[in-house]
Amino acid sequence: MRIIIFTTAYLPFIGGAELAVKEITDRIGSSSAPFQRGSTESARGRGSAGGSEGGVSFALITARFKRSVPSHERIGNVDVYRVGLGTPFDKWLLPWLGLRTAKRLNAVEPFDAIWSIMASQASIAATWFKELHQDTPLVLTLQEGDEEAHLRRYVFGSEFLYQLFIRSWHAAVFKQADTITVISNYLAVRAKRNSTAKVVVIPNGVTVGKFEYRISNIEKEEIRKKYGIAKEDKVIITTSRLVEKNGVGDLIEALRYLPDNIKLIICGSGALEKDYKLKARSLQLEHRVHFLGHIPHEQLPDYLHIADVFCRPSLSEGMGSSFVEAMAAGLPVVATPVGGIPDFLFSPSHLFRGGSEGGVLSHEWNEKITGLFCEVENPESIAEKVQLLLTNDELRNRIIANASKMVREKYEWDRIVESMRNVLTN
Repeated sequence: MRIIIFTTAYLPFIGGAELAVKEITDRIGSSSAPFQRGSTESARGRGSAGGSEGGVSFALITARFKRSVPSHERIGNVDVYRVGLGTPFDKWLLPWLGLRTAKRLNAVEPFDAIWSIMASQASIAATWFKELHQDTPLVLTLQEGDEEAHLRRYVFGSEFLYQLFIRSWHAAVFKQADTITVISNYLAVRAKRNSTAKVVVIPNGVTVGKFEYRISNIEKEEIRKKYGIAKEDKVIITTSRLVEKNGVGDLIEALRYLPDNIKLIICGSGALEKDYKLKARSLQLEHRVHFLGHIPHEQLPDYLHIADVFCRPSLSEGMGSSFVEAMAAGLPVVATPVGGIPDFLFSPSHLFRGGSEGGVLSHEWNEKITGLFCEVENPESIAEKVQLLLTNDELRNRIIANASKMVREKYEWDRIVESMRNVLTN
């Protein structure tokens, strides 16, 4: 079986969606799962895009963004075709250039399925390609958790331009999709509101063993020493793009309400990095906030293991793979009850609201709790929940145990990929 993937960004540019595509294609493409759409098509030669006869092969079309990355290369089980001039503007060229590339590849060997990652610029190319090949099923995967108010920023806040450009292309791809996969129940509601297609919830996963593996105490101390973190210091960590929706500014401000020996490590980069550094300086917190920049994904477990608490007080979230990775690494998590986060984070209401019970759990919650909710855009609430996890060992250990068990049972990639395989190959 031959599948064409349309995605606005792909490796080496890393986000949750990009990692999900890599994990899924690695596992599906390496198998010899039978092709089931009919004897005539299944007997067709499977040549140029990799994969064994009768198995699954992938071609992926994406924006180039940087001249330093090649226009064509093979990554894992995927032939990657990057289009554009190697500039940030490439994503706006992607609909036309992506369609042209897809037509060229399809003329050599027709595709059996179309897979569009998110309702983004790439989805326009996928929709146009689908219009030319109505018998080829289109699977749309929704990963994005941005609210419509955020999307309007792309068109200067104009309702007219939003309806003309963004809303219209979303309507087109939702109409053309035969199946929609979503990474959370939150996004399932959005999908059902916009489409009559079949909607399937398939969350992003985590390679549990990779994050469970612990570095030695010596290695841990070396990393902490590198950033001036003393042995007696406690560490909050966040792995996040530095954009408004991830609430990193609120997390920095939360340090004002926490003891001086609590430090913050920020793994990630983004448009607001300079603003956040200025914020830390203006609050006289620069000695407690460590901006590590982009950390390669394969190194993230090492940094998670030097920390005591993971926190990302998001304003919106499609799901949030970083939270699940932190849980797999054995960290208690503080998050906001937005988007897809309540799918995996269960927190008693009295702990969310800062009630008088002081972290005492009922029997029911003792078996369910997997983290703590803080209030949205409330630094004091963030600090309260972090402090509770650092001072209540019983609560902390229960959360870690429950969250680790949940991740192993529900979010291991090998479990999740089987669901995605069924959608793409049937």
